Amino acid sequence: MTMLLLEQVHQHLARMKLMTMDALLEPTLERAMKESLSPLETIGYLVEQEWSNKVATTIRKRTKNAGFPLLKRIDEFDFAFQPSIDRTVLKDLATLRFVDNAENVVFLGPPGVGKTHLAIGLGVAAIEQGIPVLFINASVLIEQLKDAYHTGHLDRYLKKLTRPGILIIDEIGYLPFDAQAAYCFFQLISRRYEERSTIFTSNKTFADWGEIFQDRVTAAALLDRILHRCTTVNIRGESYRMKDRKKHKLWTDQEMPADTRFPNV
Repeated sequence: MTMLLLEQVHQHLARMKLMTMDALLEPTLERAMKESLSPLETIGYLVEQEWSNKVATTIRKRTKNAGFPLLKRIDEFDFAFQPSIDRTVLKDLATLRFVDNAENVVFLGPPGVGKTHLAIGLGVAAIEQGIPVLFINASVLIEQLKDAYHTGHLDRYLKKLTRPGILIIDEIGYLPFDAQAAYCFFQLISRRYEERSTIFTSNKTFADWGEIFQDRVTAAALLDRILHRCTTVNIRGESYRMKDRKKHKLWTDQEMPADTRFPNV
């Protein structure tokens, strides 16, 4: 009778896709008998394990779907190497209040100073709090926006990009936006404006964005929307990649790149 009941419980758990509870059922029942756990304690333990596993699985799926090129966390960042960064600002951003307020974040600085690391770190933290995140490189975004425009699917693609609680657009400034790409990008920013948070990284100061979009009027309109409710983190320092090469003396001081400090914006 007991074995039959146990088999029925296994079947019901499997049908409900409670696979963790199914796997832990028998060892948990054995433990409950040895430690004299109450029925409520036993059920509570099984439910907690099932829930924890489902949360972990959801986080893994959302992290994969976010499209991060690599996984980074805020607490892994070497703030000692980039003393220009105000840690209190990053600590506040890590609370994700900016997401609740549909505010933006912009990381500015020369290549290699950790802009993408910090952007991804905020994205990972958001996913762990149940906030959908999408990461995309600016050059890829340009091509996909233009392709959607040419195929008549721009509105559908913009809706897709508007859904995530956080959209991370990485490396604005490495490639220019032509008129068509600038138009599509403006539509995207306008849709997310005061509705969703967007994180940007760029190696260009805001004064140079007119060159990026090849139109100062368009750049001004974009910046007006981006900066209206925004935290800007201006990183002035050496590249992490250059640090490693310098540490191993792969070039002399005369061969070191020119000053990598980023001007105030």
